[in-house]
Amino acid sequence: MSFRERSPYLIERIVVSLSYLTMGFIGFIWLILGAFTKSQSSSFVKYHIFQSIFISILLFILNVLLGIINDVLSVIPIIKVFTQQIYYLFNAPLFMNYSLIQMLMYLFIAYLMITSALGIYTYVPFVSDIISQNVGRGR
Repeated sequence: MSFRERSPYLIERIVVSLSYLTMGFIGFIWLILGAFTKSQSSSFVKYHIFQSIFISILLFILNVLLGIINDVLSVIPIIKVFTQQIYYLFNAPLFMNYSLIQMLMYLFIAYLMITSALGIYTYVPFVSDIISQNVGRGR
């Protein structure tokens, strides 16, 4: 007999979509409320909430590391001009005062929000593998 997971409810899809938008905060609150009410969240909800939190933490760490690398490289006179040009290239306003990096991040978050709202398990390389192993959903 094969076990087929139920389709996620509308409220679950809304919560996981908002979890991506709020960097995992709404999902974290949802998990805390679920713990207080002793209700079991589906693997779909856990998967997307933990993935949104994990992605947010990774983006924060990446931002800090790139800032440190930029600060260290900007001290070296010859490399300083080169790093400033690269920094400006990626952070210059392109469309409606959004930089290339900001537009790519917003598109990525929109993709995650839309696919989770449709009830799809979104696959993000490296991140989804870790989340799948820990949530219990096999890939």
